[in-house]
Amino acid sequence: MFFLMTAFPTHVWTIILALHDFSWMKKRNNSWDAIGVGAYGLLIAFAESVFVFFVALLLSFLIPRRWKENRRMALLFVTIFTIAFWAIINQLYFIFGISLPGGIVHFLANSVHPLRIIYGVCLAVVTISVVLPLYAVIQFDKVVKAITMIMERLSILMILYLVLDVAGFIIVLVRNF
Repeated sequence: MFFLMTAFPTHVWTIILALHDFSWMKKRNNSWDAIGVGAYGLLIAFAESVFVFFVALLLSFLIPRRWKENRRMALLFVTIFTIAFWAIINQLYFIFGISLPGGIVHFLANSVHPLRIIYGVCLAVVTISVVLPLYAVIQFDKVVKAITMIMERLSILMILYLVLDVAGFIIVLVRNF
């Protein structure tokens, strides 16, 4: 189940991006090329999932062994999903060309150290978004139970995504041979 949870955010985001790009890929080339791009994306998502799994496995050695398994799994789940959330936010920033409001840009342009302000705000927001969920998992049993329930439900959906990975692998093989 742990691998399924490490793979979930990457696969969901890859499928969203593939569906987002499907229409313009179909117009530019054809449907088969758009499906092929999605298949390559799924294979890359699987490779990323394996990498994230091994990194999370190494991180799991830092968690005290005296904690119950479900609390350790919930802690890793929250960590993976928080990192995935910020990675997705980063990609959305570039995909949609989001820019800061004019007032903030004006304030930063008139400040002595604008990069320090940007990095400080980003560090504060990211730190809060990481520390609060981790604290909740460490301190509250209800949070651990809720996360465990979410993981069980998502694991069923993730099995479907792994079937899509197999289909993507077959599509890549067909396209290349």
